Amino acid sequence: MTAAAMACLLTATACADEKPHATGSEPAASRPLGDKERELLHDTEQDLLRQCMRQEGFRLWKVPLEPVPEQREFPYVVDDVKWAREHGYGSDIRQRAERLRAEDPNRRYFEGLSTERRAAAKAALHGRDREGGPSVTLPGGGVVRRSGDGCTAQAQTRLYGDFARWFRTKTFTDNLTGLRMARVTAEPAYRKAVKDWSSCMRGKGHDYNTPDQARRAFSTPEAGTTAAAAGQDRSAEVGTAVAEAECAARAGGLSEVAERLHRRHGERLRAEYRQQVNDRLRLEHAALLRVPALASSR
Repeated sequence: MTAAAMACLLTATACADEKPHATGSEPAASRPLGDKERELLHDTEQDLLRQCMRQEGFRLWKVPLEPVPEQREFPYVVDDVKWAREHGYGSDIRQRAERLRAEDPNRRYFEGLSTERRAAAKAALHGRDREGGPSVTLPGGGVVRRSGDGCTAQAQTRLYGDFARWFRTKTFTDNLTGLRMARVTAEPAYRKAVKDWSSCMRGKGHDYNTPDQARRAFSTPEAGTTAAAAGQDRSAEVGTAVAEAECAARAGGLSEVAERLHRRHGERLRAEYRQQVNDRLRLEHAALLRVPALASSR
């Protein structure tokens, strides 16, 4: 899959070539946001958060939408041979992300505050009254609550117009991704493709039943690993990831089957939860229209 195709497949909303099904007099949903539009909304919300926290007497640094741009998500199987040759299963990217987290100025700032001030800063950022805030029942069950006060709620109210509505629709649609993947992996066609992939991997000298099993083998290096052993592990990681991608990318292979099923279940979920999906799109596009005024007010 290309990066654009992967981004399309991972979203719970429709891609440009996947039109939501309109019924009756229901308003047509807006198109999904592009990368630059998503980044604009993220950066605007970060600016609003910083402004609010400053008014509360605390500092906050902007967090980029993609701190490690080369990071990729492969929900079913690594199928990009070029990426696998460079990153294996992404251990180098995970190490870089860990360094960024350790050097995060927000983390250092919060850790440097007194216990009392740290609690006050967290309450200012996330809110205090979770029980009195909005809640949403997830598509797969379970309830999530969020405080209706604090800088996060204030920033999202200014950007999206209605914090409770935004929280509910975003949380709900974000959780469609896991439901979508569960439905894909339960398909007989997917399971057969995994068996064929496993047979291909064994032919290349890698005895793994599933892509997840292969990935886990390289996700947690043992403590006390020497530099030489780490180098060998890295070589094995890259070799295995490349073999996985080659087996997945064969015509009619796991990548093709997973993508087809992912699209099918995405369409079904969008039809099943059309109201929530379209509501999120409308809120996002309305927020884009507010950005210029919000920027001029800062």
